[in-house]
Amino acid sequence: MSVSQNPSSGFEVIFSTLQNAEDAESTLNVLNILDELLSAGTDHRIHYMISKGGSEALLSALMKNGSRSSPDYTILLPILYLVAKVGQKDCHIGKKAEEAGAVLLTLNLLKNNIQHAGRAEAYLNVIQVFAGSAASRYALATSPCYSASSRQPQFPHQNILDQTKGWMSSTTLSLAIPSRIGKQLKDNICTAVTKGYVSGLLLLYDDWHSKDTNHSATDILQALLHCFCKIACSALGRDNLVSHGGIRLLYHTTQDNDLETDLNTLCLRPATDRPKELLLQYSRLCPELSHDFLEDLDLNSQESSSSSSSDDETGPEKKTPEFLSQTEKGTSDQTKSAPCPLKVKDFYSHTGINTRSGGTKTGETREEANSSLTDDEQKNKNEGNGKCYNSPMTDLIDIHNHDIPYHEPSMYRAAAMKTKSVPGFSTLAFPDFWGQVPPPGNEPMAPRKPNIQRQKVLEDIQRFLNTDIINQVVFDLEDECLQFPPAEPDSLRFFSSFECGNLRKAIRVRRYEYDLILNADANCSQHTQWFYFEVSNMVPDVPYRFNIINCEKSNSQFNYGMQPVLYSVRDALNGKPQWCRSGTEICYFRNHFCPVRGRLRTTFYTLTFTITFKYSEDVCYLAYHYPYTYSALRAHLRLLNRSVDPSKVFFREQVLCPTLAGNACPFVTITACPPSKSYTDIHQLRNRPCIVLSSRVHPGESNASWVMKGTLEFLCSHDPIAQALRETFVFKIIPMLNPDGVINGMNRCDLNRDDLNRQWCKPDPVLCPTIYHTKGFLSYLSSIRRTPLVFCDYHGHSRKKNVFLYGCSVKETLWQSGSTFDTAALKENPGYRTIAKALDRIAPAFSFNSCNYLVEKSRSATARIVVWKELGVLRSYTMESTFNGFDQGIYKGLQTRTRELEEMGMKFCHSLLSLTVDTRALYGRSLINHMNPGHNVLDHKSHNCFEDDEPPCVEEIEYSMFPGLKGKDLNWT
Repeated sequence: MSVSQNPSSGFEVIFSTLQNAEDAESTLNVLNILDELLSAGTDHRIHYMISKGGSEALLSALMKNGSRSSPDYTILLPILYLVAKVGQKDCHIGKKAEEAGAVLLTLNLLKNNIQHAGRAEAYLNVIQVFAGSAASRYALATSPCYSASSRQPQFPHQNILDQTKGWMSSTTLSLAIPSRIGKQLKDNICTAVTKGYVSGLLLLYDDWHSKDTNHSATDILQALLHCFCKIACSALGRDNLVSHGGIRLLYHTTQDNDLETDLNTLCLRPATDRPKELLLQYSRLCPELSHDFLEDLDLNSQESSSSSSSDDETGPEKKTPEFLSQTEKGTSDQTKSAPCPLKVKDFYSHTGINTRSGGTKTGETREEANSSLTDDEQKNKNEGNGKCYNSPMTDLIDIHNHDIPYHEPSMYRAAAMKTKSVPGFSTLAFPDFWGQVPPPGNEPMAPRKPNIQRQKVLEDIQRFLNTDIINQVVFDLEDECLQFPPAEPDSLRFFSSFECGNLRKAIRVRRYEYDLILNADANCSQHTQWFYFEVSNMVPDVPYRFNIINCEKSNSQFNYGMQPVLYSVRDALNGKPQWCRSGTEICYFRNHFCPVRGRLRTTFYTLTFTITFKYSEDVCYLAYHYPYTYSALRAHLRLLNRSVDPSKVFFREQVLCPTLAGNACPFVTITACPPSKSYTDIHQLRNRPCIVLSSRVHPGESNASWVMKGTLEFLCSHDPIAQALRETFVFKIIPMLNPDGVINGMNRCDLNRDDLNRQWCKPDPVLCPTIYHTKGFLSYLSSIRRTPLVFCDYHGHSRKKNVFLYGCSVKETLWQSGSTFDTAALKENPGYRTIAKALDRIAPAFSFNSCNYLVEKSRSATARIVVWKELGVLRSYTMESTFNGFDQGIYKGLQTRTRELEEMGMKFCHSLLSLTVDTRALYGRSLINHMNPGHNVLDHKSHNCFEDDEPPCVEEIEYSMFPGLKGKDLNWT
């Protein structure tokens, strides 16, 4: 016979047993039963338990066991755990605890166990739950026990980080109490100030700040700062902060807090991250050491003797390989047929890649990619020979004049066929296929209209008031039906499914206004900045407003004169293939959208700009900066290989390693061939110092690739300075460290959502292959006593103007950090400043004042610091190039073009002359004349430029000023 049992009577029996139990075993059994019931059930069971007196029973057990002279913590700790768990769901727990006397009891127990991390954490969990009641908060604030628990703990003579994780958690909870008190009861702020809590909090903050060198307790510092913020809400609190030196302390701790101050960390070289046996594989990346130059010299002498007689008969002048001549590219203008009308709306039918088996697949395994490395290296010399594929685009090239240095559309197309992307792109973007040349004129920074940001914000607010809002999704990357929607008479068409493209969704808000949402980096929900998309079906002479509404950075150069870039297909077909700065009414401000999940209290930012198109039947492209694709790099390297004279220039393209997607990471060696067979010449070549250059570790920094393009073209040219550099150095170049990120239109990370420039300490050979093998190659050079003379990683900077260097210096870091170490006895080679000084003299885009040589803790895993610290490269740099423009010298007030970026790559090579042994000879008048093509750049100096690069935005608007406007979730679907 089964007897039905009332659940409520069961709980009452359990509570009664808990209150009346006299022995520890019975109490523990009851607590275990309650823990199992609450863990297996839902919140409904907890609320049901509360309704049956569960909170009162637990508080009674707490008072009973905690009031003893020697509490049994095997019982007390489970009780505290259950009180905290149930109290989170009981909105009256504070009042109940105050009536039962549990608040003061818990504070007293905390005072007696402040040095015991586990017990203190349990008490503080309960106190935080009690603080939800105003009466409990008042009792906490006025209790003398709270005064004792709020003081700075007396730690033993050891680093504070040796304390347990429980102590750090408990301290964080204790700091939450005064902030909650200050939030709702201003009287308690005055009480805390008058009792001297301010000085104790400042001492605690100073202690944590000075000892937490690894930034493992930032939540504690954040809680302390929150307390100071609440204290400063009253005049008495502000006076107390000032009188106790709080302002001075906060100021000094925020100045260069990130700088490394440990001399051992700065000076001692850590052990290598791999055995020397694994470094031997990188010997293949030094072909100049194993190449048989004697055989090449014999062959060259035979060819020159046979060709000399032929030249005497025919008498043609040898083609100059520095730039591709018109005869190398095709027929002359006189033999080309007359242009025929080609509608740009047929553009889509001309841009498809003729796919072949495996051409655009991404499913190739890493083993297959590794096995094909040798074949790829052998094909690098033979591929890209300019063969044209039969397609309408071939006819387009023949019809229109196409003469762009170091670019052939057919070769680009051939390279794009082998590029592997995650979506499997089958379309070429016209600017990448056709090529570009810099616009002929200067492009000044865009003037900012007064009150333009306020005007745009008010227009956004009007969306909630007006009824003319369309809110129609016209493009969605995840919806094939919306990638090529039926053309509406007055709606724009968008497209971004091509290499480097980034646009996820376009929403038509008003007739001529569109909200745009960018893709975040792969496998994460952050890093939205880079955009590159196609737009068509526009109405000419009509201003279209574009709002990119999910930007992340709190400020942007778009607020300081920067414009997006635009490429018109019609202009390109008319002989002007140019990316031009475009857009008016540009501003960047915080909006009311926030992420759907994670990153609470975070809102996005809006980049808004207005574009007026010139033509009706046109296809235009908009981008954050001048795009430079992976396929463009591969085609460019093959054109460079074809352009050099192999008897004078040793140019070798190899594959560093395959990426996660199976794309080859190019590795280039450039130096001069020995002039003769003599032992001296061969020996000199084998012992030339190495210069290692890298670029594009961050995919969105396309300006770095344009700087690298200038470097590569200059080193392959016939310029006397380039020849001198090739004869002095061996250049090892990795022009694109993150091919997968570039291909897939990402901004910061790779396919594994890692920032590759934060992986240099211990790079994973599988997940970060390009960084792993680049570091391995550098370690190999060091192991064979060929440590690079210079290492420079090209980057782009989104918040500063000009071009500048970051380097590494022990003395400057200690000076800037305010270290007490006597640096007078510390010897340091000042050669780390040589290149910056040379660039300041010869490069008009370079800003010496923006350079720094500080070693930051937060950047300890970057290429610059790891190569300097672990490999001992004195001149280890990051060269940052602006996305915007310049505020000094002859370029002041101008936005950067690809011409200035390429020039900067050339000027960096010029600066390497300062490292040569016979510097005066290389700086002879004949070479200096070549360094002055159009203006006296040798007179350029930036020492007198001290203008603030980022003045505060005068129209900064906080949405908190509008109480009726709440944050909305940004719907990604």
